[in-house]
Amino acid sequence: MSTVLIIEQILNGLQFGVMLFLMAAGLTLIFGVMGLINLAHGSFYMIGAFAAAAVAALTGSFVLALVAALIAAALAGALVEMTVIRRLYATDHLDQVLATFALILVFSEGTRWIFGSFPLFLDIPEFLSGPITLPGGIAYPLYRLALIIVGLLVAVFLWALIEKTRLGIQIRAGENDREMIAALGVDISRLYTMVFALGAALAGLAGALVGAIQSVQVGMGEPVLILAFVVIVIGGIGSIKGAFIGALLVGLTDTLGGIFLPEVFKLFMEHSAATTIGSSLASMAIYILMSAVLILRPTGLFGASQ
Repeated sequence: MSTVLIIEQILNGLQFGVMLFLMAAGLTLIFGVMGLINLAHGSFYMIGAFAAAAVAALTGSFVLALVAALIAAALAGALVEMTVIRRLYATDHLDQVLATFALILVFSEGTRWIFGSFPLFLDIPEFLSGPITLPGGIAYPLYRLALIIVGLLVAVFLWALIEKTRLGIQIRAGENDREMIAALGVDISRLYTMVFALGAALAGLAGALVGAIQSVQVGMGEPVLILAFVVIVIGGIGSIKGAFIGALLVGLTDTLGGIFLPEVFKLFMEHSAATTIGSSLASMAIYILMSAVLILRPTGLFGASQ
C-alpha cells in the first residue's frame, strides 16, 4: 500500500469527520442545553441539501446555495422548536423520541411532495473543481480540502461563540441550571429557539456541502444522524470539544478501517474471504470504538462528570 494512498485516505477521513462534526455539534448543543433527544435532526441536513440544490439550479451560484441552506434549515429549526419541541421539554425521553420520529416522516413526505422522489444533483463550483497538488506531489480534490477547512473554521467559530460571547455564557449556564438563569432575567424560550435554530443551521450547512459530492435525496440525513449520535456518545454529551474529537475519530476509523482491515486479513487467508471479513469488521469499527470508549469512560471522552 503506497504512502500516497494512506495520506489521501487520512484526508478523506478528516473530511468525513468535520462534516460529522457539523451534525454532531448541533445535536450535542440541543441535548446539552435542552435535554432533548431530537431524532429529526437529520431532516435539517436533508432540508439544507435540497434548499442548496434548488437555489443553485435557479441562480447558478454555489455561495447563494449555501446561504439558502443555512437560512432554510435555521427557519425550519426555529419553526419546529416553537410549534412542536416547546411542548416536549417537560415530557420524558420516550415522548420526545416518538414526536421527533414523527417529524422525520413529515419532513420526508413533505420534501418528496415538493421536489419529487428523484434525486437532485448539486454541482461542485467551478472555482473549487479539480485537484490541488499538496506537498510531496499528492493530487487531492480541491473541494474536499475546502470542506476540511470550512469544518475547522466552523469549529473555531463555535468555540468562540460558546467561550467568548454573552450568548455562549447563557448556553453554558443553561446546561447547568436553567432555572437560575431564568430567575436572572434570561428569556429561556428565546434562548432555546436560538440554540435549536443554530443546531439546525449547522446540519443544513453539512447537507449542502456534502450534497455536492453525493446525490441529494429524501432520507439522506438518517444514516448521518446515526453516526452523529455515535460521535456525541464518544465525545461526551453536551461537549463541543468532545463532538469535534469524536467526529474526527469516527471519520478516520471508518475511512481507514475500510482500507486497512481487508489488507490485514489478506496476510492470513485468501483474497475473497479476507475482503469479506475485513469489510464486515470495517463497518463495525466505529461501534467497537464507541464500546471501548464507554468501557473506559462511561460518559464519553469529555463528558460532564469526567
